[in-house]
Amino acid sequence: MIYDLLIIGGGPIGLACGLAAQKAGLSYLILEKGALVNSLYRYPVNMTFFSTSDRLEIGHVPFVSNNVKPSRNEALEYYRRVAESNQLNLKLFEKATAIEAQKPHYRVSTEKTEYQSKNVVLAMGFYDLPSRLNIPGEDLQKVTHYYSEPHAYYRQKVVIVGANNSAVDAALETWRKGAEVTMVVRGQEIGTRVKYWARPDIVNRIAEGSIKACFQSELLEIRDKSVDIKTLEGNITIDNDFVIIATGYQPNFEFLERIGVQLSMDEKRYPVYDPETQESNLPGLYLAGVICGGMDTHVWFIENSRVHAERIMADIVEKRN
Repeated sequence: MIYDLLIIGGGPIGLACGLAAQKAGLSYLILEKGALVNSLYRYPVNMTFFSTSDRLEIGHVPFVSNNVKPSRNEALEYYRRVAESNQLNLKLFEKATAIEAQKPHYRVSTEKTEYQSKNVVLAMGFYDLPSRLNIPGEDLQKVTHYYSEPHAYYRQKVVIVGANNSAVDAALETWRKGAEVTMVVRGQEIGTRVKYWARPDIVNRIAEGSIKACFQSELLEIRDKSVDIKTLEGNITIDNDFVIIATGYQPNFEFLERIGVQLSMDEKRYPVYDPETQESNLPGLYLAGVICGGMDTHVWFIENSRVHAERIMADIVEKRN
């Protein structure tokens, strides 16, 4: 079978593309390398979204939440119900490994089989490739780039690298569950984009000394029972049991380049695409969601990239007619 559209990524925007394709009468398939909305599934268990539930809705399906700001668990339930109630055509735990243009179609290879499609949407997100520090000891078992929940850190000495939402959530939660927390922050202050209810909390905890913070500092080396930190006053060594590196994530640029998607030459690595249609430099290959922002992963969210699905389907239908 040759599909009208293959969608790579089963996150909220990939699902939105599936809903839009269904509405437009296009044959489609969504491929997701992990669980449904895998990125959200890997979010911290107790995470609360910055957005209200109506801003997370896709396909005009209402998202009813018990809270002003929905939780991770509510979002997982919502997107699962959207997929099930609309009987979206998707394959989970099937990773796309290669995309080749073979006129007039694309051939998409996965770890299990091959598919053919007239068009492809890349809605892969960025949550699977953490921004590494590339320092000695970063691959030790006690180090993680993915914080889940705080219980395991009770009575442990924890270093948290970063100053934005992920780092702040990890710092506050682990401290409240009995951890001794030290934050290592490259800048002069906690990030200004931190959720408005969390930023005063972390600032106050640092000011009162409950949570230690090394500003204008960087982690130099991680060992089994200690870490080295470069500070303004010089290098210091502190005892340590666990390290949480919350310095963000990035799109799979190597995969994009291998396909043939052009990227800007600066450090932002913006992919080339038409903002009116979301079509990349490759005809029939579209970009949707946070992947459009390159290294600026804070630019595109569910709430402002839902429209990508409608733009893409409108372009495909117009070209087909």
